Amino acid sequence: MQADFFLCGRHELTAPPVLRAGRDEDAAGFIALIGSCWAEYPGCVMDIDGEVPELRALASYYAGQGGALWASDGSAGVAGMVGTRPLGDGAWEICKMYVASDQRGAGLAPALIDAAEAFARTAGAQLMKLWSDTRFDRAHRFYEKRGYVRSGPLRVLNDKSNSIEFGYAKPLAGVQVQRLDPAGAASAGRCLAGILKACVDSGASVSYLPPLADDVAREFWRRVASDVAAGSRILLGAWVDGVLAGTVMLDLGTPPNQPHRAEVQKLLVLPEFRGRGAARVLMRHAEQEANGAGRAVLTLDTRAGDAAEGLYRATGWNEAGSIPGFALDAEGRHAIR
Repeated sequence: MQADFFLCGRHELTAPPVLRAGRDEDAAGFIALIGSCWAEYPGCVMDIDGEVPELRALASYYAGQGGALWASDGSAGVAGMVGTRPLGDGAWEICKMYVASDQRGAGLAPALIDAAEAFARTAGAQLMKLWSDTRFDRAHRFYEKRGYVRSGPLRVLNDKSNSIEFGYAKPLAGVQVQRLDPAGAASAGRCLAGILKACVDSGASVSYLPPLADDVAREFWRRVASDVAAGSRILLGAWVDGVLAGTVMLDLGTPPNQPHRAEVQKLLVLPEFRGRGAARVLMRHAEQEANGAGRAVLTLDTRAGDAAEGLYRATGWNEAGSIPGFALDAEGRHAIR
């Protein structure tokens, strides 16, 4: 996690680590690896036979559920592991994701989760889910980097470790749009900041001028998450084949005499994912959310001549007028909106 911004959900490795199928005979190595990871956090207690007996034959455990298990070997034994299994209705779960401390940052964790997601995708998965202890903050940053967002209520295990877990999820296949609740909006902040920065730096007219500073982008999405929690904004995210690649939001904070109106803001798609339908799907979902919120009139503004203008016209939006000199472009020239 060296860079502040990243492409959320995709990694390119120049020298991928070597993975193999996990085996029941790896039990001692799995137990040692998990134990070393848990030891990094206070209060985590491993009771194998009382709480995680499946570790004695983990490969058979996942195979019996239609899933799979992977491992990677290091000089001191098993250096990494991950499992996956189907949950039903197109959802799959990432399970037992652990990497030895001396292997972190070397590409092993992305390789492991890539293998699990690829297996699930081949089996028809549409959605990936996972659970992570609230203490495992390093893991949370990794999953968020992969395009996972917090989803659903906390899970209390009532185990010897007094575990409380965050749920995470992300759409895996095709173009899928989801509404982000306050927890999801907060956990997606880094990815969304990366999207905003990439769009501004490539010339998008969305209130900012390039180059957009990292801290400015991240602070913007912190404010958005606060507005989502307050109920004054609806935030949507778009995943393209497992990558959080786009977003749009509805501002519901209209004046008292305009309770029927909402404003569409920050329609953003990563430049390398444009042309795959994400923007159209985002706009369609935004309109559906507006209807659900009782907003009969939608407004937006865009710079004249931008690609977004063609999209809005093609999807049924009508021009209500133009304002010369409304904003500046990257060269400091007045632009028409």
